Amino acid sequence: MRLYAAVAVSGFRRHATYRVATAAGVFTNTVFGFILAYTFIALWDERPHLGGYDQGQALTFVWVGQALLAAVSLLGGGFEQELQERIRKGDIAVDLYRPADLQAWWLAADLGRAGFHLLARGVAPLTAGALFFELTLPSDPLRWLLFLISVLLAVVVGFALRYLVALCAFWLLDGAGVTMVSQLMCMFFSGTLLPLTVFPGTFGQVAQALPWSAMLQVPVDVLVGRHPGAAGTAGALGFQLGWAVLLLAVGRLMQSRATRKVVVQGG
Repeated sequence: MRLYAAVAVSGFRRHATYRVATAAGVFTNTVFGFILAYTFIALWDERPHLGGYDQGQALTFVWVGQALLAAVSLLGGGFEQELQERIRKGDIAVDLYRPADLQAWWLAADLGRAGFHLLARGVAPLTAGALFFELTLPSDPLRWLLFLISVLLAVVVGFALRYLVALCAFWLLDGAGVTMVSQLMCMFFSGTLLPLTVFPGTFGQVAQALPWSAMLQVPVDVLVGRHPGAAGTAGALGFQLGWAVLLLAVGRLMQSRATRKVVVQGG
C-alpha cells in the first residue's frame, strides 16, 4: 500500500508543477461557469422546475460540474493518452516488469492527479459561483463528507472507463478514435451539458442507469439532497460503487487477456 500511496503523491506533485496551465484552467472553468449559469437561468425562468430542479439546484449543478470537470476528467485529458502511447511504442513491457499491479499503479497516479485538480481547479470556480449566484449548498458537514465520498467514487468510475479505452491500444494501431467516442459519451451521459433528469421517458432512465451518470449526476444529487435519508444516499453511493467494481473487474480481465499475448507494435 505504501508503494501506491507514493505513486498517488507523485501524481499530485507532477500536476502541481503546471502552475500556469492550472491558472488558465481555473479561469476557463470560471468563465464557462458564468456562461452556463446564465443559460440555465434563462431555461429555468421558462421552466421553473425543469428536470425536477429549482433554479438554485440547477445553478449548483453548473458550478459543481465546473469544479469537478478536471478532477473527474469529464472531458478526458487524463492518463489514457499516455498509456496508449506507451502501449504503441512498446514501453508497456517495462511497466509489466515492475513489482506492482499495472491497473493499481495507474489508478493510484490518477487519484493523485484528481486530488490536485479538486483543490486547485475545483475550489475557486465553486467559490465564484457561490459569491455571484444563489446556490443550494448544504450547511450540514455530513452532507459534504458524503459528497466527497461520492466524488472519490466518481473518480474511480471515470478511471475505470478510461482504462478500458486505453487498453484498446493493445489491439488497435491508433486509439484516438475510441478515445474521442468515449469523451463524447462522457460529455453527454454524465450530465456535463444538462442534468440527465431533463431527458424524457425511457431515454432519461437509461441515461441515468449508465456508468457515466456516476461521474457527475450522482455527486451533484448527493450534494443538493435529491437522495433523502440514509437509504437514498446509500443507494446513490452503492450505484457508484457497483459500477466502479464492475468496470475495474472488466478492466482487469481485459488487461489479463492483453498481456498474455503482447505484441510490441513497431518492433
